[in-house]
Amino acid sequence: MELVLKVVVIGGGAAGFFGAIACAEAHPQVEVILLEAARQPLAKVRISGGGRCNVTQACFEPALLVQNYPRGGKALRGAFSRFQAKDTVEWFKAHGVALKTEADGRMFPVTDDSATIVECLMRAAHKARVHVRTGVHVQRVVRQDGGFLIQVRSEQDIICDRLLLATGNSAQGYAIAQSLGHHLLPPVPSLFTFNIRDPRLQDLSGVAVSHVHLRLQAGDNASFEQTGPLLITHWGVSGPAVLKLSAWGARALHAQNYHASLRINWVPQSNPETLRQQLQAVRSQLSRKTIVANCPVMIPRRLWERLTTVVGIQEGDRWAEISNKTLNLLIQELTQGQYTIVGKGVFKDEFVTCGGVDLKQVDFKTMQSRICPGLYLAGEILDIDGITGGFNFQSAWTTGWLAGHAIAT
Repeated sequence: MELVLKVVVIGGGAAGFFGAIACAEAHPQVEVILLEAARQPLAKVRISGGGRCNVTQACFEPALLVQNYPRGGKALRGAFSRFQAKDTVEWFKAHGVALKTEADGRMFPVTDDSATIVECLMRAAHKARVHVRTGVHVQRVVRQDGGFLIQVRSEQDIICDRLLLATGNSAQGYAIAQSLGHHLLPPVPSLFTFNIRDPRLQDLSGVAVSHVHLRLQAGDNASFEQTGPLLITHWGVSGPAVLKLSAWGARALHAQNYHASLRINWVPQSNPETLRQQLQAVRSQLSRKTIVANCPVMIPRRLWERLTTVVGIQEGDRWAEISNKTLNLLIQELTQGQYTIVGKGVFKDEFVTCGGVDLKQVDFKTMQSRICPGLYLAGEILDIDGITGGFNFQSAWTTGWLAGHAIAT
């Protein structure tokens, strides 16, 4: 009788499904079982991108792609040379789903519906004969006779030859990895918004600035910078520039209990001196016009009105009446406004963490553990996280695909 290799995947997210499908498609003789604790798998896929699913990013050069990972970029360099964003696009195309690219490089299904991606993965898993079991709560995993014994709540134990752990940022997944000998870097939040209580931002919720420069100071020796769009919210600030900054500064911010200083340059296209010359020219050319009603810089009018009020300019004050002292204060508010972060918010329903299994303990050619032979790891259980824009899904697709192909070789 021919012995059949039995593979179990724990975790029904992006990495788990992609790994299970890759294994089953590459090795049809292998029995692949996927276990998911929730009743409905692929939860993050469903909510990603506001329900549209930001599948990946149109960055097709691995050396550039890895620059978008605050943690894990170095380890992913070789992995992306074997399966990168271009391969993700081709994979979904081969499985009946076309992707489109938006102006900022984010890639979505042309349907603008995450259900398209969910259904594609479910369909591919079914076709490849992956046994998907939901509502299964794994309590413990034990090494046994060169394989693994998986203890499941209220069900019979499962024995397998190979195991793929793709449990995302779940505490149970981390506990299983630790029980099998792995060192964890403490998981802390990444990709979040900043809580700022400042009268300069009060009642400006919804105001968006297309390009700002941010400098974060979290403690004496931790500073980070980012540029991009910013959105003022009722609790503080959000938007791509803030989310990127939160990712790069995740550990430093956590260490400071999310209390830090944020410097905002609302007009980074102008340095203070060119801005001074610009405003002096306006003072000369529009001398009889009121300052509040005549904004000469590329920021929303509501924000301009607020910043002029902050430096003491009254509603009826004319450009001819602005003193050099007030002009200096206005330039400082526009280019070096200091704001105090007093906490973190959330980024919609998407929860990303930095931290996880130490990458030194994983072979990134195969995603096999260097500590526990026969165990493979993929996705967010690893100490990998990317900035917003499809990068976290791409690391999930890549590590899942590599694990799936290597797992039965």
